[in-house]
Amino acid sequence: MLFARFAYPPNSLGYCGPNDSKAVLQYTAAGYVDGGLAQLARGFSGAWPYLELIAGASGIADPLDRRVVEAYWLGNPLLERIDMALFGNSLLERFRRRAGSSWGHLAEAIPVGAVPHHSFHVFGIYPWVGLLGGDRVETPLHVLDRCRVRWGQIVSVDGDRAVVLSRPLTWDGRQVGLGEVRPEDATCALDRTALSEDFRPGDWVALHWDWVCDRLSRRQLTNLRRWTLHQLDITNRRVAHPGPAAALE
Repeated sequence: MLFARFAYPPNSLGYCGPNDSKAVLQYTAAGYVDGGLAQLARGFSGAWPYLELIAGASGIADPLDRRVVEAYWLGNPLLERIDMALFGNSLLERFRRRAGSSWGHLAEAIPVGAVPHHSFHVFGIYPWVGLLGGDRVETPLHVLDRCRVRWGQIVSVDGDRAVVLSRPLTWDGRQVGLGEVRPEDATCALDRTALSEDFRPGDWVALHWDWVCDRLSRRQLTNLRRWTLHQLDITNRRVAHPGPAAALE
C-alpha cells in the first residue's frame, strides 16, 4: 500500500507507470497487498529497479516490503547499507546509454554519497536541473518541486482538499534550496478515496505532485528532511552540469 500511495500521483498524470491509475488508487484503500499490486509496481520502470536494488542489498526478498518502499520514497537506514559499486553498476545498466556525455557527472555523484532515494532520481537523473541555467526557470523549478517527495503540515481539510504549509524549492541562479514556509492547496482524496487515512490539522504529511500521500511520524519526517537535504547538497556541487535526458518514467 505504501508504494501505491506515493506512486499514484505521477501515475494519474501519465508521467510514469502503467496506464491503470485507477487500479493503483484502489490499492491505497484496499488495505492489502497482493500479486496484482506487484505486477503494477513492476510497470514503474523508474522506481522498481531502485526497490529491487535496496531489497537485494538489504537481504529482503520482497521489493515491496514496507522497509524497502519507505527507504526509496522517504529514506531510512537501509540506504546506508547500499554498496556504492552495486549502486553504480545498477545505474550503468539502466542509464549510461541515455545519459550520453552527461554520464560522467552522474557517475561522479556516487562516490560523493548519492543513494537510491527518490530525490536522487529527481535531481540526478531527470534533465530538469540542467534547465535551471536557462532564461526560463519557472517550468523546471516547478516540475522539480512537484516531483520530489516533500514534507508539510496540514492547516485545514475541506472535503477532498487540504491546505498545507510547506517549503517550496528555490533557485537563486547558482544553487537549489528551500524557501520560506508558505501555504499550498493539495488534494487529499478523490471522490472521498484518500491515499491514506483521514488527515487532520496539525498532521505532518508527505506530498507528491499535488497530493497528500501519507502521514509522517517524527522519525519519517526527520529521514525525509535528511535525505532531501543530502541530495540537494550533492546537486549543488554539480549544478553547472545538466542531468542526463532520461524520460519521465
